Amino acid sequence: MTKGRGASQQGRAGEAKDVVPGRPQMRSAVQRQARALGDPTRFDIFRFVADASGPVRVARLAEQFPYFNPSAIRQHLAKLCDAGLLIEELASESGVGRPPLQYRLAPAVMDVWGSAGPYEFLALRLLEVNAGRDAVDVGADAGRALTSAYRPDANPVDVIEAEMARRGFEPRREERPRSVELVLERCPFEAAATADPDVVCQIHRGLAEGILDAMGSDLRVSKLIAYNPQRAGCRLQMRPATTRAADPLAN
Repeated sequence: MTKGRGASQQGRAGEAKDVVPGRPQMRSAVQRQARALGDPTRFDIFRFVADASGPVRVARLAEQFPYFNPSAIRQHLAKLCDAGLLIEELASESGVGRPPLQYRLAPAVMDVWGSAGPYEFLALRLLEVNAGRDAVDVGADAGRALTSAYRPDANPVDVIEAEMARRGFEPRREERPRSVELVLERCPFEAAATADPDVVCQIHRGLAEGILDAMGSDLRVSKLIAYNPQRAGCRLQMRPATTRAADPLAN
């Protein structure tokens, strides 16, 4: 019976091949991810990383799952990364030695496998804008709310970077003498940003402003330089509030 059902599904897939060219590759990816999540412990690790407010390191997972040693946890993480469910990256941390590895949800699987993704967040914010609220104010309120998941002494720029990474922007930090910039290497909302760039970009500018405000930072968002969403590379510039008004570059 199982074989027959599989053969029937194969036949339907073959008929639909010209209509949906990417379906076989999509099915293969989903099957690979399902196999990776079939292990209960691996699924628990995936859910923990997916629900975390920022990237997660092995040490934190070892605390959460004390019955597994770090080596076993790394093996589970490797399988989740190979399946395209998580992304492994170096932490942006200064100091002696190689920065530790950290893990975050892959943007492509957000809103999948029970994980809340950036599209739900954006959709809810757009509803508020459509109701007549200013896009920056909407984003700022959301940013203030997000800070409750972080320690009060957390670096606000680290928090903004983590939240932008969580949404799939792939941020890259550039430290300058009078400012800090986050270069957003990818636009995860390409279609929405192309249709209405002002609203989508201003919501995320407000998100950064709300985080800085709630965490008592002396930095303020001085400018968001937006580019074509297909090309990305938008720049979120932050400067100390005390120099913003006097600095002609901040306008």
